[in-house]
Amino acid sequence: MGWNSWNHFGGKVTDADIRSAADALVSTGMRDAGYVYVNVDDTWQGQRDANGVIHPNERFPDMKALGDYIHSKGLKFGIYSSPGPKTCARFEGSMAHEEQDAKTYAAWGVDFLKYDLCTFQDVMKAEPDPLLRKKLMVDAYTKMGAALRATGRPILYSLCQYGFDDVWDWGPQVGASMWRTTDDIKDRYERMFIIGNSEAELARYAAPGHWNDPDMLEIGNGKMTEEEYRTHMSLWALLAAPLLAGNDLTKMSPADREILMNKDVIAIDQDALGKQAVRVYQRGEFSVWTKQLSGGRTAVGLFNSSWTNFAPAVDLGKIAVEHGGHIHDVWMHEDLGVSHGELSLPVKSHGVRLLIIDPQ
Repeated sequence: MGWNSWNHFGGKVTDADIRSAADALVSTGMRDAGYVYVNVDDTWQGQRDANGVIHPNERFPDMKALGDYIHSKGLKFGIYSSPGPKTCARFEGSMAHEEQDAKTYAAWGVDFLKYDLCTFQDVMKAEPDPLLRKKLMVDAYTKMGAALRATGRPILYSLCQYGFDDVWDWGPQVGASMWRTTDDIKDRYERMFIIGNSEAELARYAAPGHWNDPDMLEIGNGKMTEEEYRTHMSLWALLAAPLLAGNDLTKMSPADREILMNKDVIAIDQDALGKQAVRVYQRGEFSVWTKQLSGGRTAVGLFNSSWTNFAPAVDLGKIAVEHGGHIHDVWMHEDLGVSHGELSLPVKSHGVRLLIIDPQ
C-alpha cells in the first residue's frame, strides 16, 4: 500500500511533489491506514557519468536526501526503471547497468522498484523465435532481481510488463513480489471495470508475498463518480491487489478520503490469508465476487455495471456462502442482521454493495 506519482503528475513530477505527498500521507492519516510506500515513477532520471553511474535530473537534486525525508516520516521510498535502454518516457533505463543501478538505489535508501518493460520490447522484437523472446524478457527481469538481492537491502520488486507470457507463472521465480497483469488503467469507469474483471481467472496465483497487480488506483483524479470510485476500491480490495493511490493527496475531498481510508475495505484487501476473490456469478451486467477471509468470514461484492439501479436476488447458498451468517455492509457502515438464504439488496448504477459475512 502506498502512493505513486504517475497517475496525477505524469512526467512533470518534482522533488517538491514527492515531499508534499509524503507529508500528506501523514497528515491525512493515510500512513496510519497502511499507505506507506511513496513511489517516484518515470522521468526522474538524468544522465550517467563517465563511470556509468545514474544521476537524477534537475527536478530531483538529491535522491539520497529525498529518501531520507521520506523515511523520516515513517514511510518507504520507491523508484522506477526499465530493463530496456530507455524508459517509457525515453529517459535512461537500466539495460547493461543492472548491478550498478541496484547498488545506487540501495545507497539512496530505496525500498521499492517498479521495473517497466517499455523499450525492452524493441530488443525482444529483434528475436524471431517467440520462445527465445520470452527467455530474453525473463532473463532481463531475473538479472535485476538478482542485483537487488545482492545489495543486501530489502527492496520490493514490482514487475510492470502488462501480463505478457503469463507473468504470474514465472514472476515469483525472478524475485518479484507483484506483477502487472494488464495494460495501463485510465480514470474511466469502463476501463477500470474491464481491467478488474480481467483478473477473474488469476486467483490461484495470488498468495502472501506474491500479488497480481491490475495497476494503480485512480480514486480522486476526478473523472469517475463517487459510486464508481467505491466500485474501483471494492474490486481492488476483493482482488487482494496492491493499493497504490495515484491522486493529488494535498487536494483530496472528504469523499476521496472516506473511500481510500475505509478500514473495513482495507482489511479485506490486506487480509492475512492473502486470498484473491473469485467471480462466482455473472448474468448480464450483474456479477458477484467472493473472497475467503481469515476467521471463517467471507467478503462478497455485488456489482452492477448497468446504467440503471436494481435489486437482484442472491442465493447465499449458491455463491459459496452456504450457511449464511451475520452480514455487515462496509460502505454503509451498517449491520444487516443474519441471513441464511436469499438476499436482495439495491445496487446503484455502476455501483457496488460490499459485504462481510461472518458465520459465527
